[in-house]
Amino acid sequence: MRKSDLINRIAEKTGIPKVDVLVTLEAMFKEVKQSLVDGENIYVRGFGSFITKKRAAKIGRNIKRNLAVEIPEHYIPAFKPAKEFVNDVKASEKAANASKKIDESGD
Repeated sequence: MRKSDLINRIAEKTGIPKVDVLVTLEAMFKEVKQSLVDGENIYVRGFGSFITKKRAAKIGRNIKRNLAVEIPEHYIPAFKPAKEFVNDVKASEKAANASKKIDESGD
């Protein structure tokens, strides 16, 4: 599902015009990004948490030049789903079928 598909579904289910749904969704994404940049995690009960994870410094390798490269400590955005969310997906036959289709296609 793409963002446009999500916007269409929300508009159909709520009766809100697509333009308003788009503006709201974009505002939400912008706030999530800005909150993580500011070091604030976002917790949505029953859905999950948008958090930043710390990656330790490590030595990487530039294969073309065969050089060791130091990768400094850094933070990455992550999503941790709530137990309720995970259990709903585990119990879903549609999710299992979608996963099988992806495995069979080799993607």
